[in-house]
Amino acid sequence: MSSSDDDPARTRDVIFRRLELPRTSLKPALPGPFRRRGGRYAAVMESPTPRTEVRRLPERAVYDRETINAILDEALMCHIGFVFEGSPVVIPTIHVRVDDTLYFHGSPASRMLRSMKQGVEVSVAVTILDGLVVARTPFHQSLNYRSVVVFGEARPVDDPDEKMAALEAVTGHVTPGRWEDSRPPTDDEVRATLVLALPLDEASAKVRTGPPVDEKEDLALPYWAGVVPMSLVPNKPIPAEGVDWSAPDYLEDYRRPS
Repeated sequence: MSSSDDDPARTRDVIFRRLELPRTSLKPALPGPFRRRGGRYAAVMESPTPRTEVRRLPERAVYDRETINAILDEALMCHIGFVFEGSPVVIPTIHVRVDDTLYFHGSPASRMLRSMKQGVEVSVAVTILDGLVVARTPFHQSLNYRSVVVFGEARPVDDPDEKMAALEAVTGHVTPGRWEDSRPPTDDEVRATLVLALPLDEASAKVRTGPPVDEKEDLALPYWAGVVPMSLVPNKPIPAEGVDWSAPDYLEDYRRPS
């Protein structure tokens, strides 16, 4: 697998090439703090909205788009929260970011996707665990993590070319290189798949790094304190029944972007 297989720019190029549109066509209008530089939107600090402002431990808040994008790109899955028939629901699913849009796919029978297609407000949460923070007292136990929360209203993707490109992008988000190394979906399979797009107009990140923060009077106590680093590490691929050859390099050497 070449290094370009997991390049987000390559995925974006696929979508624009399929649609034969200029590179800005799938971008929603960006708010004032974003400025176009050299054909790209520069990631600069964006003011939070009332919904995205981090109120607890605000020093951990990050509002720049570059950080938000990096977390969304590294995470394999997200959790979507919405209200369905008067009750709160949270469902895990796969996502992919293409510029300033999140794409999701699933069955048209899914109540999550069906509700989102009808214009319901949703919140999307993504979390990457980086470490266990072990303090000298349970009160200061914590986790090192990177997280993103997005608010908005999704739109159904009805254009056939954008839909196919989004499905390719979702596949590449999980296993870069797999789309080209598998049977393309049939027309019936595409029709049986609902794709939704959520603009990243309201998004914020929250990040914790570093060691535990213990009380000064506890520092001399004889208890170990520190961080246990955590990361997602793939194991050796296990072949399916009927497969008696080695997995391709992009699976044998699988890594998430970081």
